[in-house]
Amino acid sequence: MSYPVYSPERTALLLVDPYNDFLSDGGKLFPMLRSVADDVHLLDNLRTTVAAVRAQAIQVYYVPHRRWQPGDYDHWDHPNPTQRLIQQRHTFAKGSWGGEWHPDFVPQEDDIVVQEHWGQSGFANTDLDFQLKQRGITHVIVVGLLANTCIESTARFAMELGYHVTLVRDATAAFSKEMMHAAHDLNGPTFAHSIVDTHGLVQALQQQ
Repeated sequence: MSYPVYSPERTALLLVDPYNDFLSDGGKLFPMLRSVADDVHLLDNLRTTVAAVRAQAIQVYYVPHRRWQPGDYDHWDHPNPTQRLIQQRHTFAKGSWGGEWHPDFVPQEDDIVVQEHWGQSGFANTDLDFQLKQRGITHVIVVGLLANTCIESTARFAMELGYHVTLVRDATAAFSKEMMHAAHDLNGPTFAHSIVDTHGLVQALQQQ
């Protein structure tokens, strides 16, 4: 099988929203995605993916959602449905355990944590594109949460900006199998240059 070339100097891993609220027992959203996460072995595959890119000296970028704070969205003209739910649930609340990184995915010294995104794209109204271009990045591997919202939106935006985009179908999760199917089988092929599983990604990285 032929894989894309992932030059360490030109490739970045975009790790989206690895918060306790998503990934840990006791997280506000974890019960909603637990079934899919368990089915795809999400945590194991995220650990494998992060370890594999670090072994190849590929830069890791943390792409975090806005940590909710009192007053967020209160006087907005049209917060989107997800933002309204965040407003109600206080998802990823700043200073809370749920808004902290999952203990297996705490940024290391050389990792880059970009500005928090308010919507679903890690690029919109953040410094992500600037940070990538300053390091000459041309290829992005997008993993994390959720497959059909922040992953899809961030990856689509990356394609529009001219990046080569790789999705890793079992290093993400969603609230249902139908959402996963839509993300990877219906929508993903219209914008992603490569859609692989974790095993395939590791093989590709080892062939560089």
